[in-house]
Amino acid sequence: MELVTPGIGLLFWMTLSFGVLLFVLGKYAWKPIMKAIHEREDSIETALHSAEKAREDMLALKSDNELLLKQAKEERDAMLRDARKLKDGILEEARIKANDEGLRIIETARESIQFEKMAALTELKNQIAVLSIEIAEKVIEQELADKGKQKEFTEKLIEKIKLS
Repeated sequence: MELVTPGIGLLFWMTLSFGVLLFVLGKYAWKPIMKAIHEREDSIETALHSAEKAREDMLALKSDNELLLKQAKEERDAMLRDARKLKDGILEEARIKANDEGLRIIETARESIQFEKMAALTELKNQIAVLSIEIAEKVIEQELADKGKQKEFTEKLIEKIKLS
C-alpha cells in the first residue's frame, strides 16, 4: 500500500527535486524558452501582417491589371476604328481617283475617236474628190475626143458665163 500512500520522505524528496528542477529551468531554460516563444509569436504575427499586406497588394495589382487591360482593349478598339476609317478613306479616295481616271480615259478615247473619225471623213472626201476628178477627166476626155464636140462644149460654157 505504499504505492497508494507515499511516505513523507518520498514526498519531501519529490518536492525538493521538483523545486530544484523548477529553479534550474526558471534560471537557465525558462527565459530563453519564453524569449524564443515570444520571438516565434512576433515572427508569426509579422508573417501574417506581411501576408495580409501582400494579399492587399495582390488585390490592388489585380485591379490595376484589370484597369490596364480595359484601357488596352479600349486603345486597341480605338486603333482598329481609326484603321477602319483610314482604310475606308483610302478605298474611297482610290475609288474616286479610279472613277476620275476612267472618265478621263473615256473622254480621251472619245476625243481620239472623234479626231480619227474627222480624219477618216476628210480622207474619204479627198479620195472621193480625186476619184471624181479622175472620172470627170475621163468622161470629158472621151466626150471631147471629137473636135466638133469640143467646139460645141466651149460655146455652151461661154454662154453660161455670159448669163451669169
